[in-house]
Amino acid sequence: MADVLNNVVFGVLKALSVVYNVITIIPYYVMCQPGERLRRSNRIKARSVDGNPASPFRAVDSPQQLSTTPFPECKTLDELFQRAVSVYGDKNCLGTRELLREEDEMQQNGRVFKKVVMGEYNWQSFEGVFTRLTNLGSGLLAVGQKPRRNILIFAETRAEWMIAAQACFKYNFPVVTLYSTLGEDAIIHGVNESEVSHVITSAELLTKFKGILSKMPRVTHLIVMCDQQPITSLKKEFPDTVTILTFNELEIIGADPDNIRTPVTKPSRGDIAVIMYTSGSTGVPKGVIITHGNLMSGMSGQCQRISGLGPQDTYIAYLPLAHVLELSAETASLSHGVAIGYSSPLTLTDQSSKVKKGSQGDISVLKPTLMAAVPVIMDRLYKGVWDKVKSGSPFSRALFQFAYDYKRNSLEKGYDTPLFNKILFSKIQLLLGGRLRMMLSGGAPLSEKTQRFMNICFCCPVLQGYGLTETCGAGTVTDVDDMSTGRVGPPLTCCEIRLRDWEEGNYLTCDHPFPRGEVLVGGGNVVQGYYKNPEQTKADFTVIDGLQYFCTGDIGQFEQDGSLRVIDRKKDLVKLQHGEYISLSRVETALKMSPLVDQICVHANPTQSSCIALVVPNVKNITELAAKLGLKDVPFEELCSNDKVEAAVLKELASLGQKSKLEKFEIPAKLKLCTEIWMPDTGLVTDAYKLKRKVIEEKYRPSLERMYSFA
Repeated sequence: MADVLNNVVFGVLKALSVVYNVITIIPYYVMCQPGERLRRSNRIKARSVDGNPASPFRAVDSPQQLSTTPFPECKTLDELFQRAVSVYGDKNCLGTRELLREEDEMQQNGRVFKKVVMGEYNWQSFEGVFTRLTNLGSGLLAVGQKPRRNILIFAETRAEWMIAAQACFKYNFPVVTLYSTLGEDAIIHGVNESEVSHVITSAELLTKFKGILSKMPRVTHLIVMCDQQPITSLKKEFPDTVTILTFNELEIIGADPDNIRTPVTKPSRGDIAVIMYTSGSTGVPKGVIITHGNLMSGMSGQCQRISGLGPQDTYIAYLPLAHVLELSAETASLSHGVAIGYSSPLTLTDQSSKVKKGSQGDISVLKPTLMAAVPVIMDRLYKGVWDKVKSGSPFSRALFQFAYDYKRNSLEKGYDTPLFNKILFSKIQLLLGGRLRMMLSGGAPLSEKTQRFMNICFCCPVLQGYGLTETCGAGTVTDVDDMSTGRVGPPLTCCEIRLRDWEEGNYLTCDHPFPRGEVLVGGGNVVQGYYKNPEQTKADFTVIDGLQYFCTGDIGQFEQDGSLRVIDRKKDLVKLQHGEYISLSRVETALKMSPLVDQICVHANPTQSSCIALVVPNVKNITELAAKLGLKDVPFEELCSNDKVEAAVLKELASLGQKSKLEKFEIPAKLKLCTEIWMPDTGLVTDAYKLKRKVIEEKYRPSLERMYSFA
């Protein structure tokens, strides 16, 4: 009976949609010009400079010379922020949410989690931030920090991080960055290699230095982002040879009339702004040397692609500032007067793990208009919404699917669906505050399914970008008008991209219908190389026709409109026993869309004829699957080692693989369900949630060997 009723209702809905289309098509066509939207989406966006596919590609809207600065009058990062202060002086600059209280919450398994209840955002103006960073820079000079001498910022993303960075840019102190989740060995390596004497850190991370200071003999000062009270007792646990000051104490020192001073050595474009240590996905972190000119060039291209950037915007900051994507996004935002509100992955949404049930996450309070995200965040949003839809009634599920398909078809024809946006999708928009007008995805490939879902359900374009630390995060960004998915867009105006033949993988610039090859990025945004590592610098960088290029190791193809699609990665490509090549990341991108999968690492051995997989399952969905298999109320850890559950998940992934058009040898023959979530602090993924393959493979080596012995 229910099915009959649903069919009747949807028959009525379809009939109403036809009537609605007939009534509105003419006024909508006149006002919205869908033909013009399709033309903008399909326009030529980049082309080879001389028509040869082996030559570099540039954006068609590039100036004759590659762009090098967001504003002609600004040559360095300190000049960029000073301009922002002069233009936007009393407007909101950096915002931090007030912590009202912390509460311990007992979980069903007996563990206690700390939950927070937060208030409103408190804001500092551009002028106020400039005063603080001037005091901080003067204070650093007063306690022995020298121009052009490296200084480390080792802290979570927060307003003080950006204030410290801007102080260092102004006073020409090269900033060394390390991810806050790195282990002791990586911290010691970065500190000693960069020879820092002054470290800026947070109260939460100060304890990391207690047991390792003896292995970092050059460190003389620890500056802590907190009030005096939390670290008074901790000071006694550190040697007398190290001076510990709070952020506020250093600002007071710098504000003293005897200490306040202008920069001793004003930075130039060629001066080092940042030595950014990579997340170490393939070994010991490498320090990437980034000059003021490199970052200015990169931001000039990024800002050009973000239309309408200005003081009416609000950006939510929660990704690691030690990652070039976040650092350049925030710096570019500030240069255009955008207010930045700080958050963290643990407090971002109402459902985030540290937010007390019934209270609001940061994004609900801030209501940002701009947001950057890595694919793992978007994949979680995608799965979260679909899980909620599937848990509803058959009628609500069918209604959502009808609206989703209707809007998808409309968008492909250049139309939008204002009625469905208002009635249905506006509720989903509220998950991200309700005001979001643009999202930027970077750091890893974003699946086409997730990108399309975000475009439809959150009613804002998701711009996919491509860049690396070695290119200041700049390379390509999709056009805001581009309605396609799965591509990373044309080159930015600051750089050019050329493809280089990779014969071993059979990727050639003469391939048809599109030229293919290794992606090389050239321009002023390409960095100087690796710190104290000339061998790796020589291997990864090259100069062609007088321009510095970075050899990315990624395989791309330029499509008809000049947009780049990343199709493979040399290091992810494994040749199987019978000669077939398998792209591990391509398989992972397809299979992680399963609702049963939270994280996945595909492993392939050249001596074998198939691949295998390590899967971190979704607890809720794997429990529901187990109940259908007659395993209700079985503990999660036992489910992960149950043969029936493993077989059911393997079957689900095989089905998804076939739908995603994976070859038979690309679909895992065996899998292991892992109970441990792969978080940055476990060392199994980077702060951008990229897999550390070697670390994962080493940890699970016995399981991998066992799977292959039975494959």
